[in-house]
Amino acid sequence: MNRRKFIQQAGMTSALAFISPSILSSCAPQAQGVAKEAGLQLYTLREALEKDFKGTIEKAANIGYKNLEFFNYSDGKYFGNSIKEVKSILDEFGLKAKSSHVLTGWAMPKNIGTMTNDWERTVADAAELGQTHIACAYLFDSERESIDDYKKLSDLMNSCGETAKEYGVQMAYHNHDFEFQALDGKIPYDLLLSQCDVNLVKFELDLYWTARAGVDPVEYFKNNEGRFPLWHVKDMGAGEEQFFSAVGEGVIDWQKIFNHASTAGLKQFFVEQDDTKSGKPFEEITKSYKYLKGIKRS
Repeated sequence: MNRRKFIQQAGMTSALAFISPSILSSCAPQAQGVAKEAGLQLYTLREALEKDFKGTIEKAANIGYKNLEFFNYSDGKYFGNSIKEVKSILDEFGLKAKSSHVLTGWAMPKNIGTMTNDWERTVADAAELGQTHIACAYLFDSERESIDDYKKLSDLMNSCGETAKEYGVQMAYHNHDFEFQALDGKIPYDLLLSQCDVNLVKFELDLYWTARAGVDPVEYFKNNEGRFPLWHVKDMGAGEEQFFSAVGEGVIDWQKIFNHASTAGLKQFFVEQDDTKSGKPFEEITKSYKYLKGIKRS
């Protein structure tokens, strides 16, 4: 059997009627806002993962995160751990792998496990781990020199999306700020939205980088309804530096954005903080998680 086939293969009610609603309310668990569905992009903890993969995953679970987005896939492994080993660790701590980040492979053709090198196994492993999405993470300078490079990328995204769909995985694209900067008189991000197949390719909107680019995410949600099932939730500090901040400590209006989650088509969001001034990423993602307890979604 080939790899693809393998992967595809009433008394209580009466009693409650006499209980005071105030008593029921006091017994109910406290609402946790969107924190209860929060995911974590593991890039935030990259240094810790290199030193202690399992221990780092356990710490993320202890904070309260239930869903993870992976990165650093290479030749069938994450940080030297096989898919079977990673799955065992996730099961032990009650976590789910929802997504992962990959690269095109154009700038590093020898890397095994990219969109252009061993892609089918990459997607098959993602499906085996339980991921629902897989996202193109970043474009190196040499991969985005002209608008034609983005047209080429659209074709690759569509092709990769077809293969991913065969395994029940949705292809997506993750942005930075450069996709919103005019190139050859066009906005690259808008070109991707127009040329990527709406069914084969979705978008993971990084809300820090859109804010940094001066872009209103809500307008993109309204103009491209349902195309943003994934978000990166990370805050932007005030001032000229605009450094990465724990969610709730920056200038982004999170409640406004989550008010439009349904319009966006949000299925999963991931807290991420690329770098920290404190040098204590576990403390930063804990603050983010606690703040999100007070945010509701539409």
